[in-house]
Amino acid sequence: MSGCGCGEEIEATDQAERKVLLTLLVINGVMFVVELVAGLVADSTGLIADSLDMLADATVYGIAFYAVGRSLTAKRHAAVLSGGFQILLALGVAFDVLRRAIHGSEPLSDIMMIVGTIALVANLSCLALLSKHREGEVHMRASWIFSVNDVLANLGVILGGVLVMASGSRWPDLVIGAVIVLLVMRGGVRILQDARRLETRPVSASCTNVPDS
Repeated sequence: MSGCGCGEEIEATDQAERKVLLTLLVINGVMFVVELVAGLVADSTGLIADSLDMLADATVYGIAFYAVGRSLTAKRHAAVLSGGFQILLALGVAFDVLRRAIHGSEPLSDIMMIVGTIALVANLSCLALLSKHREGEVHMRASWIFSVNDVLANLGVILGGVLVMASGSRWPDLVIGAVIVLLVMRGGVRILQDARRLETRPVSASCTNVPDS
């Protein structure tokens, strides 16, 4: 393939992906801490669920960062690990929602709305960074799916805060927490399905990063 420029093009793509994923990892890591602290202070299931979603995404971005430049098999395994982690996280959040539904909670709507808005801005920034890579390989498609789910979850937290304020009831917060569980679970299943389809996809004879093994 001498003179085709494949090596330079692949290296440039890998560098761009690494830069984006590292930025996303930092953003989601910071927002995990912010939302977790705010969720504990506000006694909000929605915020705590969203914070754990941020933690899952930070992990996903770290796994995807590892997969950049590696073989197709490594990228597929990274996607499977990401999807499985998302599903495990969803089960953990579901347990917290059930616990709070049984034992009670008193969510603070103003903190929910303020922190939910900050998280929304952060995740919209993540989507903007990922937009050029949304149709890329499976590890980048996984990152895009998780970020889309994050935006939906943030909107849900903000809506939950509005409904808690308007109704004086804790149930909107619990419902939003449950919806985030479904979003996270759905995202994990989609990534596993994407990785499974990749197993049966023939390897192109065009430029490839690393020979599959």
